[in-house]
Amino acid sequence: MNRTCPIPRWEAPTRQDVGPTVEEFLRKLGGPTFLWLPGLDATRTRAVSTLLHGNEPSGVRALHRWLREGHQPHVNILCFVGAIGAALTEPRFSHRCAPDGKDLNRCFRSPFEGPEGTIAQAMLEELHHTQPEALIDVHNTSGRSPAYGVTTRNGAMQETLAGIFCDHLVVTDLRLGTLMEATETAWPTVTIEAGGAQDPQAHELAFRGFTRYALAKNFSDLSSPVTVAHHPIRVELRKGASVAYAPAPVAEVDLTLPPDVDRLNFGTLSTQERLGWIGARGLEVLWAKDAIGQNLTSTLFSVHDGELRLAHPGRLMMATTNSDIAQSDCLFYILPDE
Repeated sequence: MNRTCPIPRWEAPTRQDVGPTVEEFLRKLGGPTFLWLPGLDATRTRAVSTLLHGNEPSGVRALHRWLREGHQPHVNILCFVGAIGAALTEPRFSHRCAPDGKDLNRCFRSPFEGPEGTIAQAMLEELHHTQPEALIDVHNTSGRSPAYGVTTRNGAMQETLAGIFCDHLVVTDLRLGTLMEATETAWPTVTIEAGGAQDPQAHELAFRGFTRYALAKNFSDLSSPVTVAHHPIRVELRKGASVAYAPAPVAEVDLTLPPDVDRLNFGTLSTQERLGWIGARGLEVLWAKDAIGQNLTSTLFSVHDGELRLAHPGRLMMATTNSDIAQSDCLFYILPDE
């Protein structure tokens, strides 16, 4: 491994090098690492980011499988593997970030503070030095969900990149400090949400998409239609509010969601359907944030006999059943019905 860069770089790892399991592969890496996979066409490079969250393993599982099968990409592939410490913390692949650490995919903006900020800044510097023709960032959803892509800039290339993996693309104007925000003007970037983190189908989708991305001579060969949605609204709990997952309202909490709320992901919810139950403090425990930070809670939601409902038909995205993620990150996103 070449350690002249702040992030180590592993040149052309072989199937024997990486070990038989993804856990052994990560232990060999030891920490955030670039991998350089030489292509048949050495004049061009594409980039892939994986494991920015330690509990979202489909991308790194796809990379490990690719290496174990001994493939060679058509063009050079620069891969980044991120939150390895979090991924290997027991129980493995259950921690979004390291204990007492920051969410790496919220650190891709100035002032790049702390260890995660240092990693994010070094990653961006390496990407700008390499100048890839595209970047794919592979994630998992925190609950059951169809696969979909997310981008901050919609165009033909972004739709093509999403279509390599899935048939839905969400165009967001929210700004959270993510990798795709930091690279949106440099080269086409799409985040791929491959599906649930524990779903073998999500791992297979990530591998097949990675394979198509790496082997394609030209992106024009990969064009496939996608359905595009715009302007997701991020719904968070206010600080100090509580959430529970149960089949009936829990009296002592501010919001109760059904244990299988993730079944609603990408399904259209009418104004008559129950999303959950709201406690005595009412809608003030929610913050539905648009791109300019204004609170749309009273516009988006209504309460009927304690039931939380949408005020207008819409679709849920990234609804989680993990209470830790619900309180530390967000409950879900809402896509207005288009």
